[in-house]
Amino acid sequence: MAKTAKKAAKKAAKKSAPKKAAKKAAPKKKAAKKSARKPNAAFMTPLTPSATLAEVIGSKPIPRTEIVKKIWDYIKKNNLQDKKNRRMINADAKLKPMFGSKDQISMFELAKVINKQVK
Repeated sequence: MAKTAKKAAKKAAKKSAPKKAAKKAAPKKKAAKKSARKPNAAFMTPLTPSATLAEVIGSKPIPRTEIVKKIWDYIKKNNLQDKKNRRMINADAKLKPMFGSKDQISMFELAKVINKQVK
């Protein structure tokens, strides 16, 4: 009987002990393939800046993306963003002829201004 008492004690101990959660291996994620995005050819064609735009960015033909980048570099370098409303760009002596005699334009109008100044 001693053997059956020991077996019963073991069963009771197993029932009262908390069960351990079985760890499942996390499913492996598939490596995302990077698609080689090709830039739009329209953005990459070199455009010749007008004389007024050439004073700011230089006279070499460059893509539209680089034109915008150089104008923003010029704006930030010369601290031409409005202090209160950062969306507005203040004109200095070089930008005033490009802006069409406006003292300020919004950054959303900048693309329209650039479009008029390139060929």
